[in-house]
Amino acid sequence: MKKLLTIILFFIANNNLFACPVCDRNKANILQGISHGNNPDSNWDYVIVVALTIIVLLTLFYSVKLFVKPNETNTNHIKYSILNE
Repeated sequence: MKKLLTIILFFIANNNLFACPVCDRNKANILQGISHGNNPDSNWDYVIVVALTIIVLLTLFYSVKLFVKPNETNTNHIKYSILNE
């Protein structure tokens, strides 16, 4: 377990594993070492990515929350038509 944790920490700490030196040199400061390819065209690209990340995290949170504890007590709910057969 300790060896696996050490390997994971090594990969997280070493930024050069994610982008090649050419891409790393041409990137904006916030993206250096993370991705390949072109820089974003404008600041709106950052806004879009942050907004979509928030939407995905909220969706994940509520999906897990409602899956674990749905709090549905209405006896006319559609799930009871399947469960009571």
